[in-house]
Amino acid sequence: MKVYESKDIRNVGVVGHGDSGKTSLTAGLLFTAGATNRLLRVDEGNTITDFDEEEIQRKITISTAIAVAEWKKAKINILDTPGYNIFINDTRASLVAADSALVLVDGVAGVEVQTEKVWGFANDFKLPRAIVINKLDRERADFGRALASVQEVFGRAAVPVQLPIGAERDFKGVVDLIRMKAFTYTPDGDGKGKEGDIPADMADAAEKAHEALVEMVAEGNDALMEEFFAEGTLPVEHILDGLKNGVRELRIYPVLCAGALHNVGTDRILDFAVENLPAPNEREASEVKIDGPSAFVFKTTADPFAGRITYFKVMGGSIKNDANLYNVNRQVAERLAHLSVPQGKTLQAVTDLNAGDIGAVAKLKDTLTGDTLADKAVTATYPKVVLPEPSIAFAIEAKSRNDEDRMGNGVNKILEEDQSLRFYRDPQTREFLLAGSGQQHVEIVVSRLKKRYGVDVMLHPPKIPYRETIRGTADVQGRHKKQTGGHGQFGDCWIRMSPLQRGANFEFVNNIFGGSIPKNFIPAVEKGLLEAAANGYLAGFPMVDFRVELYDGSYHDVDSSELAFKLAARKAFKAAMLQAKPALLEPIMNVEIQAPVEYAGDLMGDLNGRRGRIAGMDTKGSTQFIRAQVPMAEMLNYQNDLTAMTQGRASFTMEFDHYDYVPQLQADKIIAAAKAAKAGIEEEEE
Repeated sequence: MKVYESKDIRNVGVVGHGDSGKTSLTAGLLFTAGATNRLLRVDEGNTITDFDEEEIQRKITISTAIAVAEWKKAKINILDTPGYNIFINDTRASLVAADSALVLVDGVAGVEVQTEKVWGFANDFKLPRAIVINKLDRERADFGRALASVQEVFGRAAVPVQLPIGAERDFKGVVDLIRMKAFTYTPDGDGKGKEGDIPADMADAAEKAHEALVEMVAEGNDALMEEFFAEGTLPVEHILDGLKNGVRELRIYPVLCAGALHNVGTDRILDFAVENLPAPNEREASEVKIDGPSAFVFKTTADPFAGRITYFKVMGGSIKNDANLYNVNRQVAERLAHLSVPQGKTLQAVTDLNAGDIGAVAKLKDTLTGDTLADKAVTATYPKVVLPEPSIAFAIEAKSRNDEDRMGNGVNKILEEDQSLRFYRDPQTREFLLAGSGQQHVEIVVSRLKKRYGVDVMLHPPKIPYRETIRGTADVQGRHKKQTGGHGQFGDCWIRMSPLQRGANFEFVNNIFGGSIPKNFIPAVEKGLLEAAANGYLAGFPMVDFRVELYDGSYHDVDSSELAFKLAARKAFKAAMLQAKPALLEPIMNVEIQAPVEYAGDLMGDLNGRRGRIAGMDTKGSTQFIRAQVPMAEMLNYQNDLTAMTQGRASFTMEFDHYDYVPQLQADKIIAAAKAAKAGIEEEEE
């Protein structure tokens, strides 16, 4: 493939709510630009950017893929991103490589929850953007209604630069409101519109929309405003210049039209991208300054055959094939053999890549997502993208010993490519946990483990990491005396136990005076208490947030030992539990739900039913944000319930906040279940 200068490159993130047609639009852009020899389709499972087995089977984009369209002497790197909430973190992580965004809006549904979320990502990265109202060829599609929805949420800066010709099944073209020309298409054709005059029945609407566009373009520029007031309009070249500047300054968000499935309007979108979206060298430079060739790794995939594939954006200078660069984060040298540009899953060899371009290279030894590659003398690194913590965890268990041996390796390879997953062992429950953005997210990992690495695993809801504590105080003696042949065992201690504030865990105070217990036995008392606390009292969960004061005791010159005092401390612990009002604690999670406003009442009612406490609410546009604190035990199946309540239009995040008392009714059930489970284990062992 030809090597392009920075000024001729466009890095465009195609973003939007799930099922708004991002992959279909990408397929249309690639076909119109001649990158494919026919129009590829999601339903046929043959698109360039949805190539993963899971994506083809589910007909959704799971992770960002990159493809190249060459158009009018420019190279457009298209980043086709996921739109469903459980995969949206990948969109955020990938947009660091984009210099602009096309925000797709469904012509039937209008702005949806994830539309607002990806708009927020574009704001975070200060990306110039245009809005594409897509699926205008669908039944019940309505450009006017979709535009009203866009302007209600994103403001009047979202201004049409095109109007659709025809509606629903009869959508056949677009009016260019800059040049005041019409372009009509053959459905499923080559994507190249036939230029002509604006249909007579659209002349008034087009003139009115043209005036609105000219006014918006002039508004941010004093010279253009003066010209507009003097002449009543602007010449085409001034509109183009003003629009280009307005887009770059985030003052104007042009609205375009498309019917991606039948390839209507894609040539005008390619033209728009080349004319109006910024090249990498036209955007503000990164706050981090690195001299010489440098690159930022924004994505990693684990291919079972090709190995690790590293995707990077060239941030400065020029990178040549076989270049030796230094991984600044990990302080290791890497050789970029077989430098390539990605076309979906295919890597096309190139000799070099200039600043702003996107490349890929296979089999780097140590480099992972978020790393900076540069000269060895460099110490600065480009900032990593911070993703939210996973919202749901499952216990993961290998089906056989053979699977167990290979599970860790397979999971770790998948973790390299998906930064929003976590894999860890719970120290209390001793389960391996796989945490992700939703149940489907975790299920896809399980499917990949089986297909890619031949590892069979089962998922279970995780055990809740309950804790025990005390609400009252106790003053007790623990005495251990055992006489056998020869030396006996003797240990005697007096302790006072009292509760501590949440999160304080354990405090041991030695108040022994006069040597009633020798110093060398005191650590054994503390150890005995900690061992007893680890096994709890009510239901076998660890005891936390309590203070023990050791204030008296006695010993025997011959029969006392560390073991005897450890056993005495355990007896003291049990005796204290009879006085100190032991209680059960459960983890409470901070939950934030993002959903269409119309579901707010149902969602709050549901949270109340889950023993949740509403902490706050905000409304942005048509989206409601609900913040609540909810016990973890009530959130294990929340993903599925939320999907059912909102037709899949809501998302949530969840993170641990604190422990709190379990209400007595629930506590009694948990204690009974724990005792029954323990009895069952003891029966099996017998």
